[in-house]
Amino acid sequence: MLQDWIWLTTRKALGPRGVLRVLEYFGTPERAFYADSEQYDQIPELPAAARASLREKRMDEADRILGECDRLGLRVMTLQDGDYPGRLREIAAPPAVLYIRGRVFRFDEEAAIGVVGSRDPSPYGERVAAQLGLELARGGALLVSGIAQGIDSTALKGALKGGGPVVSVLAGGVDVPYPSQNRFLYEDVAAAGALISEYPPGTRHKAEHFPVRNRLISGLSLGVVAVECARFSGTMKTIEHAMDQDRDIFAVPGNIDAPRSEGPNWLLRQGARPVTCTQDILEEYWLRFPQKLAQSAPLPPEAAQQRLEQLRSRKGPEETGPEEEREEAPAPGGPPEDGAPDLERVPRGEQRSRFTDDQLTLLRAMAGRKKTSTADELVEETQIPARRVLSALTMLQVDGAAREHPGKRFSPLVELEE
Repeated sequence: MLQDWIWLTTRKALGPRGVLRVLEYFGTPERAFYADSEQYDQIPELPAAARASLREKRMDEADRILGECDRLGLRVMTLQDGDYPGRLREIAAPPAVLYIRGRVFRFDEEAAIGVVGSRDPSPYGERVAAQLGLELARGGALLVSGIAQGIDSTALKGALKGGGPVVSVLAGGVDVPYPSQNRFLYEDVAAAGALISEYPPGTRHKAEHFPVRNRLISGLSLGVVAVECARFSGTMKTIEHAMDQDRDIFAVPGNIDAPRSEGPNWLLRQGARPVTCTQDILEEYWLRFPQKLAQSAPLPPEAAQQRLEQLRSRKGPEETGPEEEREEAPAPGGPPEDGAPDLERVPRGEQRSRFTDDQLTLLRAMAGRKKTSTADELVEETQIPARRVLSALTMLQVDGAAREHPGKRFSPLVELEE
C-alpha cells in the first residue's frame, strides 16, 4: 500500500540508503511495517535511531501526508511503479518515493539535460544560462534544474520563454517555495512541466537536503551542464554525482581570472565537453532521440547531409533526371535563374516553430542579397560558425525553404513576414 511506502520513507535517521537496506531485507514496506521488533536488529548498518523509528508503528503522519497530496493534486510515485524513471532506478541511492506536482514525464524517453550553476552568477553567466534554457527548449530537450536564485532560475525562465517543458527538483516540499521570491516561478514550472521532490509536502528546505537532492538532478538527466561555479561548491557536488552516475559532463568556458568560471574551466581540463553554443549539447543526442530533437534542433553536419541524401534518393526520375542535367549554371554570384518558383510567405507567428535561430538569420541574410550566396559569404555576413551555417543550409533544403544552385550557391524559397 502507498501508506506503507510513506511510513517507511518518513522514518527518522533512515535516509535513502537506509530505506534501501530495509527494502533489501524485507522485500516490501508492508513486511517491514509488520515485522517483529527484533528483526530490525538484523538489518546491517542501521543506526540505533533508525531502528527505534522503525518500531514506531503509527500511521498518523503517513495519513496526513496522503491527505495533503490529495488536496494538492500530487502524484506519489514509488520504486515499484512501472513508470518510475529507469535512469533514476540505476543510481546508487534512488529515492523510494517521489512527490510530483505537474506533468509525469517518461524520463527514459526524454533528452533531459541538467543545467546548474552559481546562485550569484555574473551577467555573462546569466546571459548564457538564459540562452541555453531558451535554445534547449526550442531544440526539443527537457531542461532539468533546481529552482534557486541565479543560474537555476535563469535557465528555467529561458526554457519557459522557449515554450519547452521544464522540471525542477527540490530540496523541500513541492508546495513550499524557496526562496520565497520564486513562488511565481514555482507556479510556472508546475504549469509547464513538473516540480519533483523526495520530501513530502510541507517539508522545509534545509541545508542538509540540498546535497541529497543534487543526485536526482543528475540522475534524471543524460548530461549536466555547469555554467558558472566555484571549484568547490554545491554545483560541483552535482557534477560529482553525474560523474558517479556515468552522465555526460558539459562546461561553459569562462575568463581564466573569473572566480565563477573556476569550476567549469577546471572541468574542461579534466575532459568535460565544452559548450560554445547549444548545438554542442543537442548534437550529442540527436541520433538517440530523433523524434524529440529532429523537428527543431540543428543537426550535426554528417546527420543532416545523410538525411538530405536520403530524401534525394527517394525522388523519382522526373525530379532527378534530365531536368538537372539540362540545368544551365548561372554566372557565379548571379541572380537565381529565371522561372524560379514564387516564394512561400511564412507568417511571423510561425517562424519560430518552423525554423531555428540560425536558419532564420540565414534566410534574412539571403533575402537581403540580389544574388545567390555561398556558405562562406553567409559565414562572413552573419558571423555564424561555418559548421552551423552548413548544417542550417542543409536543413533549410530538407524543409524546402532554400535551394542549392550549381557552384554550391544558395537562394531562399521562402519569404519571412516582417
